[in-house]
Amino acid sequence: MNVLVVGGTGTVGTQVTRRLLEKGAKVRVMSRSADRSKLQLPVETVHGDLEKPDTLGSQFTDVDGMFLLNALSQTETAQGLAAVEAARKGGVKKIVYMSVLMPPGSETIPHFASKIPVEQAVRESGTEWTILRPNNFYQNDLGLRDAIVNYGVYSQPIGDRGVTRVDVRDIADAAVGVFFESGHDGAIYPLNGPRAWSGEETARTYTENLGHTVQYGGDDVEAWGRQASAFLPEWLVHDLKIMYRFFQERGFQATPEEIEMQRKLLGHDPRAFETFVWEVAPLWRSAAVEGR
Repeated sequence: MNVLVVGGTGTVGTQVTRRLLEKGAKVRVMSRSADRSKLQLPVETVHGDLEKPDTLGSQFTDVDGMFLLNALSQTETAQGLAAVEAARKGGVKKIVYMSVLMPPGSETIPHFASKIPVEQAVRESGTEWTILRPNNFYQNDLGLRDAIVNYGVYSQPIGDRGVTRVDVRDIADAAVGVFFESGHDGAIYPLNGPRAWSGEETARTYTENLGHTVQYGGDDVEAWGRQASAFLPEWLVHDLKIMYRFFQERGFQATPEEIEMQRKLLGHDPRAFETFVWEVAPLWRSAAVEGR
């Protein structure tokens, strides 16, 4: 099987690429830079810019399937639509689109709403299709390492109602499953972790594994936004503040039925957040010692 991975150099795309290679697929990774050194994997790398549809074409030919992931962007909808149209013209037989978990009311979150037209285009593409809807990633915490390790603060203001966050390796397992197994055409799969986590529980888990106290930074979304504005663009800070308020007010949890559906798709239980923290904690402790 030949698979084109759009967005293959990021956190999720790299895991999807690795799992496809393990299954024996031939993988073509498309990115703006087409820099193979970023992956260090035996893949074909091609250049393509979803913001410039005239750069798209041959990247989408002679492939059996496309895994489509759009990074957060003010032009995310246009990029996704460009990829779907290029896949349709190129004769791609199956599209697997990574959207986002979308419970009722969450379409008010801008980067969630941006995915709705892309989902619609995927469904109307005339190809086989499957949509994956993952929750907030465990691996988002990798970007918070400095605050967690050096300042003892878990800053993501997810609240106390609970979020069934997901390991990106489960997203990769799901993607590979729908490419290599039959029976997934026209399916939409929510992807979550096995249990919901509050901000306080998350900080406590880091405390237990890192050997020093980690405090939850609290639910003040405006305070989070002022700090985040130092390293994130204002449009994204605004977007994420809306998302965090949704988490705090309603929670962001899977139903038991969704977890069971996911278990059948993956062929294993969803990976636990405790396992993720247990894996990264020794690396973070070592990095902290080396940095002293």
